[in-house]
Amino acid sequence: MATTQIFLNLPIDDQKTTKAFWTALGYSYNADFSDDHALALEIGPGINAMLLSKARFAEFATRPTSDGSSTEVILALGVESRDEVDRVADAALANGGGKATDPQDHGFMYGRSFIDPDGHHWEVVWMDLSGGQD
Repeated sequence: MATTQIFLNLPIDDQKTTKAFWTALGYSYNADFSDDHALALEIGPGINAMLLSKARFAEFATRPTSDGSSTEVILALGVESRDEVDRVADAALANGGGKATDPQDHGFMYGRSFIDPDGHHWEVVWMDLSGGQD
């Protein structure tokens, strides 16, 4: 069995703020799957986040929805370069995101993290997959 797509479903507080935040980071939305209660964030080929109003999110959940004050999941975005890690993280911090942890530099792997305006923890990571690490 092969998975061809992944859809992350995350609750959000304010659609306008969320849309502006992710747009400032360089991401876009699929209008065909977005409405007043949902934003279909296109992260990469076959990778999407459905950013749902808390009411819409609750329609799919069987347990209480996290309020963003605790970490339920850490979402990691792999990017193509160290510079892209810095660009995305800097844009997040400049557009309403908060710092989650200090940068991690292991030579073959570099990452930074942020908390988005809805309280979700994201990491942006670059890895040298050439096999040069020990």
